[in-house]
Amino acid sequence: MNDVERALQTFYSMKLSDIMPSVISMPIVTLDSPIVDVLKLLRTRHHVWVVSDKKSMKLEGVIRYLDVMCILLPPENTKARFGNISAIFKSILGGAEKAADVMEHNIMTIDENATVLDALTKMRRYKVQILAIIDEKGTLKGEISLRLLIDEFLRLMKVGGVQWTQHGSSSRSEWH
Repeated sequence: MNDVERALQTFYSMKLSDIMPSVISMPIVTLDSPIVDVLKLLRTRHHVWVVSDKKSMKLEGVIRYLDVMCILLPPENTKARFGNISAIFKSILGGAEKAADVMEHNIMTIDENATVLDALTKMRRYKVQILAIIDEKGTLKGEISLRLLIDEFLRLMKVGGVQWTQHGSSSRSEWH
């Protein structure tokens, strides 16, 4: 087994709990947080996790950066199609006032004991770039994003002394 294969095997088997950022560094609001607080966070983040309260940290939903369009547009400018009537009510002018009014309930989650390979497989399968990490009670423990996985892989390559170089304009890559 060469250096790259060893590095990849190590990477795939890493536990998400060992590489996820601290929950205190994550963008989190509660169900009753005003929309203005959500918008302030979304100025610099791509998503905001919504929890029932800061003590229990039970994950309830997520609000994504692109959801801001529905929040800011008047209800009549939001296309309502079968199964997506709720988008109309996510507008401030439609009556939305707090995080619970605009959050998405369908959250992609993964268990805190899962591995990097589990996360990558789930991200690819569902075409998502971020997963909420939860425990068996649904408590938000962290998050894992494709960006974090890339950073961790590059860190592992540097620590392991494996370097990757790409020559010329071809797509052929070589590991050294």
